[in-house]
Amino acid sequence: MKSETENRTRTSPGTGKPLHSRLRHAVFAVLGLLLAAVAVFLADGRHPQFHVMTGLEVETPLGSPFEDPGVYAVLTGRLFGTWERRLPVRTVGTVDTSVPGTSELSYLTDYLFREYRCTRKVHVVDRTPPVITLYSREGDEVNWLEGYREEGFHAEDNLDGDLTAFVSAERRGNAIFYTVTDRAGNTATAERRPNYTVGPPELRLLGAQSLTLPAGLDRYADPGCTAADTFGHDMTGRVEVQGEVLPWRAGTYDLVYSVTNGAGDTVRTLRRVTVEAVPLPEPVEPEGKTIYLTFDDGPGPYTDRLLDVLDRYGARATFFVTCDQPDYFRCIARAHAAGHTVGIHTASHVYQEIYSGEAAFFEDFRRVRDLILEQTGEYPVICRFPGGSSNTVSEFNPGIMTRLASDVTDLGIQYFDWDVYSGDAGGKGATTESDRVFENVVSGIDGRRRAVVLQHDIKSFSVDAVEKIILWGQENGYTFRALDAASPPVHDDIAN
Repeated sequence: MKSETENRTRTSPGTGKPLHSRLRHAVFAVLGLLLAAVAVFLADGRHPQFHVMTGLEVETPLGSPFEDPGVYAVLTGRLFGTWERRLPVRTVGTVDTSVPGTSELSYLTDYLFREYRCTRKVHVVDRTPPVITLYSREGDEVNWLEGYREEGFHAEDNLDGDLTAFVSAERRGNAIFYTVTDRAGNTATAERRPNYTVGPPELRLLGAQSLTLPAGLDRYADPGCTAADTFGHDMTGRVEVQGEVLPWRAGTYDLVYSVTNGAGDTVRTLRRVTVEAVPLPEPVEPEGKTIYLTFDDGPGPYTDRLLDVLDRYGARATFFVTCDQPDYFRCIARAHAAGHTVGIHTASHVYQEIYSGEAAFFEDFRRVRDLILEQTGEYPVICRFPGGSSNTVSEFNPGIMTRLASDVTDLGIQYFDWDVYSGDAGGKGATTESDRVFENVVSGIDGRRRAVVLQHDIKSFSVDAVEKIILWGQENGYTFRALDAASPPVHDDIAN
């Protein structure tokens, strides 16, 4: 049999409940509280928070001790906010301020067996500009021409060393400013005010300040200019002349004479040159019916024969000559002595050279003029452009024929084209037959009161046609005359 004690149910005093039931409830309550605490902790997410003074990147001057702006850490969470109590923080890393560069400092704190950190970058920068040293010297002679001569300077940087070669010097007014920048971008400046006084030179024109010249082919010969400073230093060799006088073109030209010293100061004077056009005579209409025979590109091997024919019939003609065949230059003198007119054509007949520019044209023009003067003792007063004034061979230089027509007129030289073409030089209607030349000429003249005929005395077949042309002209009441500056001009419409 069981004892009375064993059969009795165990109860807690004063409750009447069994003891094991009450213990079970207590355990469950504690576990519930623990779970609730854990849930609250996890929901709060409490963790260390770093406060970095002045930011995660700072600069510090090269060569100066680095002073850490400071970092502190506190605990913070989502539910209960931030606690004021600061956590212990330790610093790992050093900053070397002796050289430019970037160092890192790590800040660490521990919480719940875990290490937390943040990192700050410290940039060591060069903030020291270079130093410019200006030198000076005494006793140097100063003159206006040379002006101030640099006395010297030196530039030194704490990192880059000697920067003298990189110094820029600029003169502004009475001062010189020196500037240099190191690789870190630091700029240094210095200023010098040179102490010297020298009077500027005097420019003295030789000849009149205003000159008036007739248009001509000879190059303008300037009288010149002298220059000297107040100490008597001769500066004439340093005088520069700006401007140009075109002697063949009427107009007013300013020539500026200047001399400049080493400091950039300039003294100037001016001469004004006026080129006046040489007036042409008023055109005179010839009496009666007139034929002007004109011959281009000679003299040549057939010119003497042509002159013989002209002399035989008392006919006068005009020769526009070249410098191509020196063996026949004597024909120029013969033609002039016989009463014919000799005019300028071209020295070379090379279009690309002649029409490359006005200066080239008049260089060629001058050669023919000098040849005619040498053979006749007189300057020519008429000319014919190579290819005629309406030529298209000069189109590579736009407008040159318009300019040249005006220029030769300013020279007092009348230019002539033609209104009857013999066809002896190529192109439309060209021929190599004497009879055809005759037909071209007389058909072109017929019905005209006056005509200017173009032939070439370097073409034998064309010279052969002259006698028949003269006979036809005389039979039809024409007089054969030579052109002169007063002859009615025959000008084509200029195409360029």
